[in-house]
Amino acid sequence: MEIDERIAELDREPVGHRFKGMPFDAAGLTVGELAAQQRDLFDGGFATPVLVLSEEALEHNLAALEHFADAHGLSFAPHGKTSMAPQLFARQLARGAWGITLAVPHQVRVGREFGVRRIFLANELVDPAALRWVGGELDADPSFELITYVDSVRGVELMDAALRAAGTRRPLDVVVELGGGDGARTGVRTDEEAAAVAKAVAGTGTLRLVGVAGYEGEVPNASPERVRAWLRRLVGLAAALDEAGHFADADEIVVSAGGSAWFDAVADVFADVPELSRPVRKLLRSGAYVSHDDDHYRRITPFNRVPEQGTLEPAFRLWTQVVSRPEPGQAFLNAGKRDAPFDLGLPQVAAVRSARTGQVRTPEDGVQVARLSDQHAWLTLPDHEPLEVGDWVALAVSHPCTTFDKWHLIPATRGTAVTSYIRTFF
Repeated sequence: MEIDERIAELDREPVGHRFKGMPFDAAGLTVGELAAQQRDLFDGGFATPVLVLSEEALEHNLAALEHFADAHGLSFAPHGKTSMAPQLFARQLARGAWGITLAVPHQVRVGREFGVRRIFLANELVDPAALRWVGGELDADPSFELITYVDSVRGVELMDAALRAAGTRRPLDVVVELGGGDGARTGVRTDEEAAAVAKAVAGTGTLRLVGVAGYEGEVPNASPERVRAWLRRLVGLAAALDEAGHFADADEIVVSAGGSAWFDAVADVFADVPELSRPVRKLLRSGAYVSHDDDHYRRITPFNRVPEQGTLEPAFRLWTQVVSRPEPGQAFLNAGKRDAPFDLGLPQVAAVRSARTGQVRTPEDGVQVARLSDQHAWLTLPDHEPLEVGDWVALAVSHPCTTFDKWHLIPATRGTAVTSYIRTFF
C-alpha cells in the first residue's frame, strides 16, 4: 500500500481520551471528522496545554531545505526521528526527498508500516530479531531499499550470522560509519579500521558495501574548520575504499552526512567529491529543520551563516493557561516537563492572549519561565505585568525532537483555524 493510502487511514482513528489537548466534546469523532470542522484553536473547545504546529511555517521550512538540496546537487533523506510523523514523511517525499533517515529498528518498522520505500538507518544494527525482520522485508518487497551503518568487524559478524540464520536472500546494503574523532560517538576512528570493516563485509555474502557516512555534529569542539576537515576526511575515505575495490558490487557509491547545524559545510565539501568508479549519491540527512525552534536550532542553523540561501521559521507553539498567581512577581502555567522539552533550554514566553478580551499581545520584558515541574511552568514577571489567571500563554520551545515525542496528536493551524492533525509514533 502506498504511503498516501496508509496516511489516509489515520483520519479514521477516534479522537477520544488518548490524545491530550483535544476538545472534550470531540469524543466519538474520528480525527478526520474533527479536522473537517476546522475549529478555532481558542474557541473550539481545545484544552490547555495544547501544542500546535503552524502550517505556514511548516510549508516554508519544507520548501527551504528542498531548494537548498537542489541548489547544491544533494539527495535528501531527512532524519525522520525528529518527528516520527508519517504525514510529514509523505510531504518530504512529495518534495523530492530520496528517502527517510531513521535511527532504530522500531522507527524503521513505523516507516515500513506507512509504505516508505527507501530508508537510511543512521545507526549500527546488530539485534538478531531486528535483522530477521529486515531480511524478511527485503525479500518480500524488491522495491524496498535499506542502508545501515557498520563500524566494526564484530558487528559485521553478528549481522552476517543473523541474516544467514534467517535465510535472507537479498543482501543488506551497508556504509562504513566514520566517527567524528576521539571521544566522539559511534564510527571507526582510523582508515585502517574502515578497511578492515570493508574487507569483512566483502567476505559475508549477506551484506553489500555501498558507501561511507557519518555525523559531523559529533565532531569534538566543532568549528567550521574542524567540521570541514572531518568532511574532507569522509570524502577521502570513500575515495580510498573505492580505489581498493571495496565498492565493486555497488550500483552507486553513497557519501552521506548532514545534521541540522552544518549542512552548509556538507554542501561545500561534497561539491568537491572526486569522480569515483560508480555514480556518487551525495546524501544529506538534516531533520530538525521541519519544525525548527525558537532557541537551540535558531541559534545554530547554517542559514545564519548563509542567509542568502534560505531561512527557517519556528513552527511550534505550546499554548498553556495561567492557573495561579500566588505571589507578586510569580505565576504558574498548566504545562511542565511532560509537555515541553527542557533538555536544550527552557521554553520562552512568546505571547499572551487575554481571557477577558481575546486580544493577543507581546508580554512585558522580564516575563520568563524560571523552571519546570512535571505539570507546571514557573513564571517570573515584573510587578507591572498584567497577566491574569485564565489568560492563555504561548510558549516558544527548544529542540524539535523532544517536542514531538511528548505529543501523539498535534493540531496544525492556519491562522487560528485547526485544519489537520499530525500523528506521531514514538
